[in-house]
Amino acid sequence: MKFGGTSVGDLARIKNAAQKVAREVERGYDVIVIVSAMSGKTNELVGWVNETSPLFDAREYDAVVSSGENVTAGLMAMTLQEMDVPARSWQGWQVPLRTTSAHSAARIDDIPRDNIDAKFAEGMKVAVVAGFQGISPEGRITTLGRGGSDTTAVAFAAAFDAERCDIYTDVDGVYTTDPRIEGKARKLNKIAYEEMLELASLGAKVLQTRSVELAMRYNVRLRVLSSFEENTDNSGTLVCAEEEIMEKNVVSGIAYVRDEAKMTLVSVADRPGIAAAIFGPLAEAGVNVDMIIQNISEEGRTDMTFSCPVDQVARAEKAVNEAKESGSINFHNLVADTDVAKVSVVGIGMRSHAGVASQMFDALSSEGINIKVITTSEIKISVLIDRKYMELAVQALHDAFGLDKAA
Repeated sequence: MKFGGTSVGDLARIKNAAQKVAREVERGYDVIVIVSAMSGKTNELVGWVNETSPLFDAREYDAVVSSGENVTAGLMAMTLQEMDVPARSWQGWQVPLRTTSAHSAARIDDIPRDNIDAKFAEGMKVAVVAGFQGISPEGRITTLGRGGSDTTAVAFAAAFDAERCDIYTDVDGVYTTDPRIEGKARKLNKIAYEEMLELASLGAKVLQTRSVELAMRYNVRLRVLSSFEENTDNSGTLVCAEEEIMEKNVVSGIAYVRDEAKMTLVSVADRPGIAAAIFGPLAEAGVNVDMIIQNISEEGRTDMTFSCPVDQVARAEKAVNEAKESGSINFHNLVADTDVAKVSVVGIGMRSHAGVASQMFDALSSEGINIKVITTSEIKISVLIDRKYMELAVQALHDAFGLDKAA
């Protein structure tokens, strides 16, 4: 069971979460609980680090920002003990959750079971583990990056062969799209790993992408639930293997990313290695390139268009201009459109149904929405459009694919 920051935001919410844990213990389960820092705490700790040392030591940064989870774990264990549930807290190094040495972006290498299994054998019913943190080969505290508690939870579920991994959050499941934009958005009872992975990577904020990747690799059944509602066995959304889903809509969900930018290198030499010469420097500069389109070549010149987050535009401009000055690429002009959004339709049903693209394009056309860039994969179609039309596009596509109705 994993509880996010809003679910443990104060002592009353920690008690509410503890009651949900106690109910699972009453049903006969040994429970591993993964907790995040109380909401707002990690940001406060990051602020203190930046104020103390703008060019901080990454190892000390991890030592500071991981402390938020330690506080929650201790408080949750105490709360369970007050309810006569045998519980104890575990920090990452005590498990030990072994990670790589990449501070603030570490990846999990191994979770040995011995220490926690020994305590379960002694009568402990709940292991409350601080999420988001581990220990490097050098013996330093590491953190897994934002949203890392989701990844911690799935990794523990895989390591301990858990029956299920319940992710408790402030929403009651995964919806066909953002209910704040489309009032007719419907909660999905089940969604396939691949669909959830696409939705998470395309802007849906319900689960961290890495946690879904792990769940898919180790076949961990994930359930997304609300911390603030009474839940039954049928509550929330189950993220599971495609084979478990009987009724499949062609499209399962609409995702969006509001703050995208479209960048075009005008008149680049069309020669072998040109893409590597452009995207190598962008990768080194830490620019997260998404959609890439190369136009038809004319007289040995072509245009290269790509999208990236708006807040990385300055970095991207600097990287390609420096590459131009060094002589590794040559282009006439760099045009940045910072007023676009990405809207995507996702569904495993696309594999066996033709016409999804034309249905999508018809829906956008009928609303007068012009498409700037299109990319596709086996189970998704993404388009870049003017940002002012983003909400209209989400609503139009939700209606066009009948997502307010069950399959």
